[in-house]
Amino acid sequence: MRFKTLATDYDGTLAKDGIVAPQTISSLEQLRTSGFRLFLVTGRETEDLLKIFPQCRLFDAVVAENGGVLYDPKYRAMKVLHAAPPQKLVEYLRARGISPLSVGHVLIATQEPNDGIVLEAIKVLGLELKIVFNKGAVMVLPPGVNKATCLAATLQEAGLSPETCIGVGDAENDHAFLEFCGRGVAVQNAIDSLKKRADYVTNLPNGRGILELVEN
Repeated sequence: MRFKTLATDYDGTLAKDGIVAPQTISSLEQLRTSGFRLFLVTGRETEDLLKIFPQCRLFDAVVAENGGVLYDPKYRAMKVLHAAPPQKLVEYLRARGISPLSVGHVLIATQEPNDGIVLEAIKVLGLELKIVFNKGAVMVLPPGVNKATCLAATLQEAGLSPETCIGVGDAENDHAFLEFCGRGVAVQNAIDSLKKRADYVTNLPNGRGILELVEN
């Protein structure tokens, strides 16, 4: 099987503490020059990502908000794929003093241990929503929305097969995404459950794991 596509998570995978090392950016440029198609698959909001990572232009597309938003770096166009978070849920969480609290185009994000209050809010308000974890982060999304669903549609539109795609991640919200790809890779700093289900685990963490993949 010839791999010709790389889809990678951002935080904890491509980036460490939110920053992508220059060497990692160079490896992405090298990979793109060799003919690889690149896709960024992240739980971050698009606007937040663009502030800290302007080099996302290296990617063919960015799957943001854990599959809720698709961004085209070439045309700087954003497509919201699902309904906005219910305002009554946002108001409930703010009234309970939840902090941090970020409201995106599709997802709501906070941190553990706020997941208990978030679940309480979903039940009290009678909403059909799900909670997704990401190494301490707590994300609220519509059912059926994950990184894999959006990446699948994106690859199909680009005429690419998931069997020729290498997926790289590090956290709970990367399970479906890695299983969808032809080869699922966990970086060395990934959670144990992801490492156990990955086809390959890098010897190095974060962006250095990406370097390892490119060089091999």
